Amino acid sequence: MSDQALLVVGLGNPGPKYAANRHNVGFMIADLLADRLGGTFGLHKRARAQVCEARLGIGGPRLVLVKPLTFMNLSGQSVAPLAQFYKIEPEQVVVAHDELDLPFGTLRLKQNGGEGGHNGLRSLSKSLNTKEYVRLRFGIGRPSGRQDAADYVLRDFSSAERKEVPVLLELAADAVEAVAKEGLASAQNRIHAQPT
Repeated sequence: MSDQALLVVGLGNPGPKYAANRHNVGFMIADLLADRLGGTFGLHKRARAQVCEARLGIGGPRLVLVKPLTFMNLSGQSVAPLAQFYKIEPEQVVVAHDELDLPFGTLRLKQNGGEGGHNGLRSLSKSLNTKEYVRLRFGIGRPSGRQDAADYVLRDFSSAERKEVPVLLELAADAVEAVAKEGLASAQNRIHAQPT
């Protein structure tokens, strides 16, 4: 089991302009995991992605952390070649992403399902030719009033939200580690029991 890698994909857009956007929580989670595990990201030119390989403790599960550099709508073009390169099945792919359909601060783990209008997930499903990957959904809520959802996700968190984001990112990183160590069902029980 410890030799079976987990491909952990943080969805986002590359570049400082997007770094603190709601749409980039996947990148934030991947960065936090790399920090926790003492790993660093390096460029995988062929896959057009930043990649960091690390283990969860001595002899623990292997994590391959990925930040696609293709921009959100083409994320699958980075992930599919990496899954093939590392011989990782779709069920061993965990995708961390922002979720409009969950209230801000809510974290949910699930396998399979629709993309809910999320272009990054749509690209992944198409490139992997399946929806059987695991999703770590980070609730960002929907915009109030008439603000367009596409504009909303490309904005930074509000000042009130920013106070909570660091703790939420830690919980999200905990969720990924739980999936790697305990499996999805156990991780779901643990994460979904968290107060929101």
